[in-house]
Amino acid sequence: METPNQFIHSATIAIKDIGLQTALGRGTTNAVNNRIKGMGELPDAYDLRQQARGARLRALHRLPELLEQLEQNLIARGVTVLWAQDAAECNQHVLDIARQHAVHKIVKGKSMATEETKLNDFLIAQGIDIIESDLGEFIVQIDGDHPSHIVMPIMHKTKEDVRDLFVEHLGIAPTDNPQELTAAARVHLRQKFIEADMGITGANFAIAETGHLVTVTNEGNGRMTASLPRVHVIVMGIEKVIETVQDFAALVQLLTRSATGQRLTSYVHMFGGAARPDDPDGPDHQYVILLDNGRSKIHGTQYAESLACIRCGACLNTCPVYQNVGGHAYGWVYPGPIGAIITPLLTGIHNASPLPHASSLCGSCKSACPVDIDIPDMLLKLRGDLVEEGDTPFLITAGIKGWEVSMRSPALYELSGRAASLGTNLIKGKDGQLHNLPSMLGNWTQYRDFPPFAKKSFRQQWRERKTR
Repeated sequence: METPNQFIHSATIAIKDIGLQTALGRGTTNAVNNRIKGMGELPDAYDLRQQARGARLRALHRLPELLEQLEQNLIARGVTVLWAQDAAECNQHVLDIARQHAVHKIVKGKSMATEETKLNDFLIAQGIDIIESDLGEFIVQIDGDHPSHIVMPIMHKTKEDVRDLFVEHLGIAPTDNPQELTAAARVHLRQKFIEADMGITGANFAIAETGHLVTVTNEGNGRMTASLPRVHVIVMGIEKVIETVQDFAALVQLLTRSATGQRLTSYVHMFGGAARPDDPDGPDHQYVILLDNGRSKIHGTQYAESLACIRCGACLNTCPVYQNVGGHAYGWVYPGPIGAIITPLLTGIHNASPLPHASSLCGSCKSACPVDIDIPDMLLKLRGDLVEEGDTPFLITAGIKGWEVSMRSPALYELSGRAASLGTNLIKGKDGQLHNLPSMLGNWTQYRDFPPFAKKSFRQQWRERKTR
């Protein structure tokens, strides 16, 4: 995986990758169309979005209180609750649990939080076998790759890529049939579920009112990961907590329609503790790790609204930048418009300085967001932060300073206009347009023409008219 500061270099390579462009074209087009169709079925879509937005912002406003309420209700259900300030503490908690229960094999459901902490790499280094059970995550794992999308980890791969991987790693006969490819993965993973000592999942929501953790999936792997092994560990970011079951009812409708276009996913699981005498199903032990990893620092800032994200991926699918460069170019766990906000906030703005600029500010992300997060506004604020921190290229800083000076002086303003007119008219093409501006200005003419400045400015023409 590249780093966020390599975005421009990575994006340039991605744009020229024909295979990637094919996969992105298929994936994002289907995702956008499915979301539009799914949301279009709701006669009160706008009102539901505002209700969901209110639920998330209300939960963030009461975050400390709700986390304590969640902890109390989880403990009452027999769940062991652990807190993790950062990635290292989270990973150590998981390792300690594994050692306490003599765990050697782990199956894992989809979890963006554990992608943050690089849990898989950590456990493998400790000699513990861990395998992803989500189909997309399983595919990137056997390929030694990383997810490129919040919801669809293999947005960057075509079915032909998956076929070749399965032929190599699962030993199947070549086939492009998605059902046959899925069946091959199912056969391989079923034995892994049976052998596993521990299951690890994330959580889409945590309901403080009742102490339930919720996951929504389409493959059933989440349920098997949580119930078949004797130990179940849930790793969730602290921002996932919501107040009530009623809030969940509103949010889950928008999550599924925004993510996949479905009215509801195939499986919605509400985990409420380990097996009990009166409810013998499920694991013998259940743990919940509440991960901060920088979230509490965001909570007290002007960017707190970014924590309302429900990880549906709709802003990625509709973003013209993501549609052309994919997720890996962003260099960290969270790509796309919301990733361009979260990554600088969680990893440090100087470690991801190109990302706030990786947007046309078209507003499509805000229109698609099921909880109406004002993503363009926060991207602009982050750009302002970069300027205040002095994290801008020297030529741009010098150019803006020069522009400021010329705007304050009528004489310099007129002189610069004359210079621009002379220069652009000297290098214009036969069609009267500029095709190759010099230096960084060439980034414009690489994709579009630039009209030359007028040979005579308005001021010059005005003076000439007055002397007639």
